[in-house]
Amino acid sequence: MHYAIAALVVCQTVLFSHVCRADEQEIQYLLTTLSTSECTFSRNGKQYQAAEAFSHLQKKYSHVKKRIHTTEDFIEKVATKSSLSGKKYEVNCTETTQPAGKWLYEILSDYRKKGQ
Repeated sequence: MHYAIAALVVCQTVLFSHVCRADEQEIQYLLTTLSTSECTFSRNGKQYQAAEAFSHLQKKYSHVKKRIHTTEDFIEKVATKSSLSGKKYEVNCTETTQPAGKWLYEILSDYRKKGQ
């Protein structure tokens, strides 16, 4: 009986770590896409270049990483709004401004469609 429980725990651990690895790849893809974009990032009413936005989100992510379990968690809990003011982040690409969460979900959807 103990072997069965141990085997189940090992299987869940392997499965969970695989999912985490895939999500981590997606999160890093989103961050890299942001950092190399021509977009500006609006945070608390101030505009930031892509590299500055990348640095901010990377730092914020590193502080809460243990509470992030999926790519969607990352978008919702890290990249959508300011944790201090509650104001939503925005991304402006070629004169089109949209909520950062929407922009990131579109990038994620394209990434998943390509089967990365």
